[in-house]
Amino acid sequence: MTISRENWASRTGFIMAAVGSAIGLGNVWRFPYICYENGGGAFLIPYFFALFTCGFPLLMLEFVMGKRAQGGAPQAFESIRPFMAWAGWLACLCAFTIVTYYCAIMAWSWDYIWYSLKLAWGDDAGSFFREHVLNMSSGPGVLGAIQGPLLIGLVLTWAAIVAILWKGIKSVGKVVMVTVPLPVLCLVILAIRGLTLPGAVDGVTYYLQPDFSKLADPRVWLAAYGQVLFSLSLGMAVLAAYASYLPKDADISNNAFMTGLLNCGFSFFAGFAVFSALGFLAYQTGVPVQDVVESGPDLAFITYPTIISQLPFWAPFFGVLFFFMLLTLGIDSAFSLVEGFATPLKDALGITHIKVVIWISIIGFIIGMLFITRGGLYWLDIVDHYVSDYGLVTIALVECIVIGWFFGARKLRREINETSEVRIGIWWDICIMFITPLILGYFLISSLIKGITEPYGGYPVWANWIGGWGMIILVIAISVFLGIKFKRKEVQ
Repeated sequence: MTISRENWASRTGFIMAAVGSAIGLGNVWRFPYICYENGGGAFLIPYFFALFTCGFPLLMLEFVMGKRAQGGAPQAFESIRPFMAWAGWLACLCAFTIVTYYCAIMAWSWDYIWYSLKLAWGDDAGSFFREHVLNMSSGPGVLGAIQGPLLIGLVLTWAAIVAILWKGIKSVGKVVMVTVPLPVLCLVILAIRGLTLPGAVDGVTYYLQPDFSKLADPRVWLAAYGQVLFSLSLGMAVLAAYASYLPKDADISNNAFMTGLLNCGFSFFAGFAVFSALGFLAYQTGVPVQDVVESGPDLAFITYPTIISQLPFWAPFFGVLFFFMLLTLGIDSAFSLVEGFATPLKDALGITHIKVVIWISIIGFIIGMLFITRGGLYWLDIVDHYVSDYGLVTIALVECIVIGWFFGARKLRREINETSEVRIGIWWDICIMFITPLILGYFLISSLIKGITEPYGGYPVWANWIGGWGMIILVIAISVFLGIKFKRKEVQ
């Protein structure tokens, strides 16, 4: 069966989509904290080293794999070695798993836009988040009821994903022209406002002040590689799917450099918005900056609302702006994760794109309701840990081994250079064959040893098995089944 394949309307549309996929919530609530914790300005040394030895090489690898196969991750792996299709399906299923809980986080953002209008969290943003918004139970063993307001937010999120992907790449190319610049504009406004507040300089100083002694700690370098891997959407099937819609003469290396640098630039700039606000909070409460530093959901939904409440004017406006920024950051990543699964599934089944998107969205919505129950945050934390630390690292490691040793890094490098404005040299081969797989292998083995010897997060062993190891085993089993079940269709 021959399937006609559409292409991106413009190179800009592809780059914006790739950047939108890469830039997500973690750029705001994870990178600034990782940078601060691992040496401040000195962290940029291992970070850029990781970017050039892992980030750019893997970006190019996933772009060229998708383009040459004219198919998603499973078809890309199958075109290298037929028996490796399962690895592509593993990437798709990891992406799907991530989007099921990612949409739950976006549901929080929908609700907080509404709460910001009246600063509903009052004087205790922590209790409001945990007891009112999430209504958290005592542990993962007590799911409790689905939270009504969060259910509305979840419906809105999945409806937005379906609407954006309705016409496939054509609609995505148009949407990202709006949804990618919008959070950048919001972040600029928030950074300008933050930098004008008292105490902002102290916050930014804590963010950037270099501690070069940290560079002697191997964990700092591993943190840099982890941040690069996760923040660029590597190993999530997204970039291969997007690249499969590129014309066969499309540039690879320059697109990868632009995607990586734009993502990293946003992450770095986000630190100014975050730490200027944290400096203001420290000034207001009379405590050192390090005492108010948070990351992850606590930063976004507890610390930042506390900061917003103390702004001297226009607090509701900046509250709405902040959570609108989170929403627009999240939606690009969310629909790209769905597209990463929808593209290869559409190619494998030979059915229309929108049918696949609707079915993925329905199943994702049903699974996602777990994460908006009273015990949902516990399960979100467990699943996120296992899929990120094991699933994505494994996929990236397999990519390096398959390309570097089975297919031949030099051979693929020649394909990249044939159509690229910036020609890459033997450093790419060395990174793909040696540097990146060695570091990822060490990362994976050390994570496995720690995960086996002690349950993650202090959760019960049974919860780690169900939401962690059991989930990983199930995803791998389904990936192998799909790799055997579906054969590649000819694409023109």
